[in-house]
Amino acid sequence: MVDLLWGRDGKRSRGPRPVLTVAQIVEAAVAMADAEGLPAVTMQRLAERFGYTAMSLYRYVPKRTDLVTLMIDTALGTAPPLDASAGWKPALRTWATRLHAVFGEHPWLATATMQARPIGPKELSWLERAAAALAGTGLTGPQRVDAALVVLGHVRAQVQAAAGIAAEEGAALAATLNELLREHAGDYPALIEASAFGPAAHDGFAFGLDCILDGIEARTAVDPLS
Repeated sequence: MVDLLWGRDGKRSRGPRPVLTVAQIVEAAVAMADAEGLPAVTMQRLAERFGYTAMSLYRYVPKRTDLVTLMIDTALGTAPPLDASAGWKPALRTWATRLHAVFGEHPWLATATMQARPIGPKELSWLERAAAALAGTGLTGPQRVDAALVVLGHVRAQVQAAAGIAAEEGAALAATLNELLREHAGDYPALIEASAFGPAAHDGFAFGLDCILDGIEARTAVDPLS
């Protein structure tokens, strides 16, 4: 799988000359996941799209979990360079905003990237950009990576929350919770005041990101080894 993900050349197996490429299969799978969700992506359905049997695709991608790993790297794409001339904080905010946009275009990434799997070169490029932006902050190498992962977690959580709210089931649950809050207003005054399950009046992604970046900034002001 690592060889396939990182584009290492392997020996061609005996048999008919390949008529498809791994890239074609993965791009079709990404399009299917974007349109219908990740569960809709099966080897059988992909094969039908190309006019082949499911077994024929296994010559290119050994199993579905490998396919999903390849889809993640393809959908993420290579991270664009960051301009850190104005400081690490604006650079990391730009990084998070760009990543949020990518996850928004491919909402299934939020769930798919939670699974343990080999990491591809494009996915790793995102972590590289963030870690590089934090260079010179006084944080240790592992702390810079951890800081980037905290921001990534916020991006993922926001995309998952937005997808859940947008779904019909999510809207129904929110309506039910609002009704329950009204019935038991005396027990949950803070949530009533905050209109916790109503339409958001502010940008939750930006607010959470600011909180995280402020926390990282506070951490850089102390001895990182303390």
